[in-house]
Amino acid sequence: MMTIPTPYQRFEGEVLPEWIDWNNHLNLAYYLVLFDHATDLLFDELGLGLDYRRNEEKGTFVAETHIVYERELLVGEKVRVATRILGSDEKRLHLGHEMFRLRDGERSAAQELMFLHMDLKARRVSPFPPELRARIGAWTEAHAALPRPAWAGRRLEIPGRS
Repeated sequence: MMTIPTPYQRFEGEVLPEWIDWNNHLNLAYYLVLFDHATDLLFDELGLGLDYRRNEEKGTFVAETHIVYERELLVGEKVRVATRILGSDEKRLHLGHEMFRLRDGERSAAQELMFLHMDLKARRVSPFPPELRARIGAWTEAHAALPRPAWAGRRLEIPGRS
């Protein structure tokens, strides 16, 4: 039985020169690229990665995502992404990522995602297979011991307006 890392922190990346925008910092789209690489590592660990897609013709689609940008990242800066499973059920996986600069440990951004499990042949939402559901459930339970992040479940709005 493997120990489940809480949070899962195996991804480290670097801000590439071609990702820099006119403001001379990381363009918003590339935060998503870095977070996506972290998702890929977690999915490989869970058995939900590329091999699963190829062999089972099943995978995930993102139904919704939110990113909170807190600190700019400059060219060459290195980051680490800490990932937690915020929730799961028979067809959904709710993830949260936090991106930290390696040089000072400051959080630069956070992302929340809702994934749907898909039958890629039918192009329809489908339940996770039992073995995969059990593995995701074990990780969800382990990550439930982490404090719920304040940025999870936020709504995008102008304060004072509805």
